[in-house]
Amino acid sequence: MDPTDKPSDDAAPSGAPPSRPGDEAPAGTPGTGEGLCRRCGGSGKTEDGQACPECKGTGKVTVGIGGA
Repeated sequence: MDPTDKPSDDAAPSGAPPSRPGDEAPAGTPGTGEGLCRRCGGSGKTEDGQACPECKGTGKVTVGIGGA
């Protein structure tokens, strides 16, 4: 394998789960982690009981962690 064909270290791993609209980065991206959805507060539902559009009803989104 040619060394130039290697994925960069800051890329999300292949086979990462699909992103949700509220995600700040693809799952597995270095420097990110799973956090509660800000829109639904982690419940996965909107005020009217529908699935939250930001987290697709999971209550979780991928967000940047740390702070530089």
